Parts: sequence; C-alpha cells; structure tokens
Amino acid sequence: MDSILVGISSCLLGNLVRYDGAHKYHSYIERTLGQYFQFRAFCPEVEAGLGVPRPAVQLREIGPHIRVVGVKDHSLDVTEALRDVGERQREWLMGLCGYILKKDSPSCGMERVKVYKNQIPARSGVGVFADYLQQHFPTLPIEEEGRLGDPGLRENFIQRVFVRHRWRQLCQSPLTVHGLMRFHSRHKLIAMSHEQNRARELGRLIAEARADNIDEIAQRYIVELMACLKIVATRGNHVNVLQHIQGYLKRTIDSDDKQELANTIETYRQGSVPLIVPLTLLRHHFRKQPDAFIDESFYLTPHPGELSLLNEI
Repeated sequence: MDSILVGISSCLLGNLVRYDGAHKYHSYIERTLGQYFQFRAFCPEVEAGLGVPRPAVQLREIGPHIRVVGVKDHSLDVTEALRDVGERQREWLMGLCGYILKKDSPSCGMERVKVYKNQIPARSGVGVFADYLQQHFPTLPIEEEGRLGDPGLRENFIQRVFVRHRWRQLCQSPLTVHGLMRFHSRHKLIAMSHEQNRARELGRLIAEARADNIDEIAQRYIVELMACLKIVATRGNHVNVLQHIQGYLKRTIDSDDKQELANTIETYRQGSVPLIVPLTLLRHHFRKQPDAFIDESFYLTPHPGELSLLNEI
C-alpha cells in the first residue's frame, strides 16, 4: 500500500515544541496509527518563528475580532504571523489524507478553544491554523487527539482517512467514467451507513458523469462524499445496510442461516452486541458464497482490522 500521509501537531509525537518546552506525546497515535500512517509533524507556532520556549498565547476578543495575544502581555499579538503560516504550507498540505490536531490550542484547536473577553473565557473559538485547514481543505479528514478517545469519532476519522487515500490513488491516473462509478460502487454502502439521503444524492450525481464533465462531477462528488462521511454512522443506518446486504444471500443460504443472520442483526439493533458481530457473520457467508458487488465493497472491511473499533460500537 502507498504511504498514507497524515499531518499532526508536532507535540503529539513527543517533540519538545510547546510554549514551555514540553510535549504532549500520545502513545496510541504514535504506536498504533503510526503503523499505518506516515506522519508529517508540524507546529505552526514554531513555524511562525515564536521560538521554544515562548510566551503563552490565547485567543482574545478585541473589538469585533478574535486575536491571538500573549497571556501575560496583551500587546504581544501573533495573529498575522500564525495566519501566514498555513498558506506557506499549502503544497504539502494538499498531499495529506488526514490531520490530527492538538485540542485547546490557540493555533491548532479545531473547536471549543477558550476565547477570553474581560478575563472571562468562553469555549467558542477555533485555533488559527486549524481554521485555515478547515476553510481551505474541506475534504481533508481532521480530528483532535482528545476526540480520538471516543470510539465512534475515532472509527469515523480512520475510515475517512482511508477513503481519501483511495481517492488520491484513483486520481493519480486520468479519471474515467467507469473508474468513478466503480469507486462509488465500492463506497456506496459505507455512505449509506452515514446518511442515506446524501448517499442517494451521490448516486444521482455519479449517474450524470460523462467524458466531457468528468472533472467537474468528480470534484463535486468528493466534496459531497467527504461531507457525508463526516456524519458519524448511526446504529439505525448500519441496520439498514446490514439488511440490504443480507438480501444478497437470500438465494444462497438456507432458512436456518437466514434466521440466525436476521436475529444477529436484530440483536445489534437492540444494542446487545457490537457491529463486529453481524459483520463477522456476513463475512463468513460471503466467503462461502461470494458475490461480486459485496466482494468489491469496502463496507465489510473498511480498513485494516487492527485499527477497527467495530467491537466497541
């Protein structure tokens, strides 16, 4: 497999780049995700020339604007220096399949960063560099290390990284209508598990693809697909997909196996077993009774099993 390049706040890999000269090493990211992702470490505050160690900064509401100023010395304003950082990194940022940010940071926090006004903080801000990423790379999977502790959010992020990686592989060669349709076919069930209406819209969009509009349709498609996948998959949507897949076995398994599969899906719907249980049973049946569409689909195996949290959700 080609390298899956993921950007990351440098401190999360143990680099001593924090304002106090420390780090925020995250063992799961480095030891587990690092087996599959090639990390590109980056600290916007260091790149902006603020040094290590450096005065701590915070988001502060000053008039109608949010500025990045010193915690102790409010005359220290590094807003423009941090804003300029993102554009200088644009070339390598375009090659990423994902980005993991440091939570609560005035440069890297993607949500709920403290914004101070009259010494009173409100968790309403976004770090300057994180905001640049979200505004200029809307299809890039972005997550904070703190949110990766949530099984559903972690599964969602990892899945989106692998989808973006496969999209980048597809785009390495000239796009064709057949290639675009095959990509959608392989990811259709995944999209359905996230948001069924958006999944149907994606199907209608792909149906419009022709040789003379392939680039336009492809760009619209990946924007809409990544927006769909950003919605965390629900148990109800998974049940609908599982039942849909079950239909591909109706002529190939006996009544007892059909009942067992239906019962297993129902048990998952009730929350008594995790998603991995019906998925494992379906994989078992399709190994014995292969189906071309299911074999091509990524739904049953969206990414390496070692990264999967499907036994938790």
